[in-house]
This record gives sequence, structure tokens and C-alpha cells, in this order.
Amino acid sequence: MANILVHGLGQDEKSWNEIKKELNNNGINVETPNLFSIVKNYQVNYENMYKTFADYCNSFNEKINLVGLSLGGILTIDYITEFPQKVNSIILIGTPYEIPKTIFTIQNIIYKFMPKKMFEKLGCPKKDMIRLLNSMGKLSIPDKAPNIKCNTLIICGEKEKDNINMKSAKKLNEIIQNSKLKIIENAGHEVNIDNPKELAYIISNFWKEKQ
Repeated sequence: MANILVHGLGQDEKSWNEIKKELNNNGINVETPNLFSIVKNYQVNYENMYKTFADYCNSFNEKINLVGLSLGGILTIDYITEFPQKVNSIILIGTPYEIPKTIFTIQNIIYKFMPKKMFEKLGCPKKDMIRLLNSMGKLSIPDKAPNIKCNTLIICGEKEKDNINMKSAKKLNEIIQNSKLKIIENAGHEVNIDNPKELAYIISNFWKEKQ
């Protein structure tokens, strides 16, 4: 079984370093692709990112466990919708139930004023990041989530209790069959950075149960 951790927007594969270390210490090997690296030969937009991500997942000659945070969660939902037979289990972290268009608009404005060097650290030029965000506005998760049949764990940081991410987590838990909801203390949206040890513990236990 291959285990794949998929980072969110504004992150890269290094965002999983602490999680990867903890899981490796428990004898669990994981893959942490950089979404911007695998799409580098194409124009950066969501359609191309999903295509290259799907190709990456399909390159494994075995079933996979997917963990996706935010953007990674959206990609995970799209992948399991197209290739359900390929996936053993999924974990969705801070994944929106509906694309928050207003928040995306605000984020885009912020990105336009951020210096280019901030994006270079992620391996994604500023113009590409803005194009990617613009291309995600018409995505539809509610049409796909009810079709997910595999074992699913939905995770949200407890600091998101008054935010849209918590509402999304509860909605996904309500709609996806065989899903469980876990709230992680001392964590906001970026659970993998805010509380990596607790997240690694939860991921490890979930995978051991669902192998």
C-alpha cells in the first residue's frame, strides 16, 4: 500500500516533514509530492494540476492511502471520484465543502500585493499561483462527495470552530458514507504544521485500522 500526503495551497512538500518523521519512526513510509513540481511542464491551473496529480497517483502499482490538506483535499476528492478502485482510504484535512469564492477573491488580492520571492520559496511563480486560484472558482465538491464509498477520516483544527472550515468538515462527515470526524486541539487550518505529532498519531492509527 502506498501512502501519499498532499499539501495545501501556500505550502509545499516540506510542510509534511514533521509528520513524515513521526510516521517513519512508526515504520510507515510516505510519499510527499510537490504539486508545483509535478505540474511544471504545463500551464499552472487546476485542470492541469489535477491531471498531473492523477498521473502521479496512477504511477503506483498498488492501492493508495491519500491524505489531502485544503487544495490537497480537493484533489483527493476529484481523484477518488475518477479512480475509486485505486484508493484504499482517504483523509481530508481542512477541505472545503463548497469553494469559498469570496475568500478566494480576497486571497487573490492579497497575493497580488505579496512580493514574488514569497512564491519562489514554494516553487511556484506569483502569476502561476494567481492563475491557479482563479481556475478553482468553478469547482463543485457537493456533486462528488456523496459518491465517496471508501473509509474516510475528516480532520479539522479546533481553532477553526467558528470558521467555514469547521462547517465544511461537519458537512463532509454528514454526506460521505463510512466517514468519521476528528477535531485536533491546538491547531488551525494548517494542522500539519500546528500540531504534527497529534496528526501523525491519528493518521497512523487510522491506517492501521483500515489496512
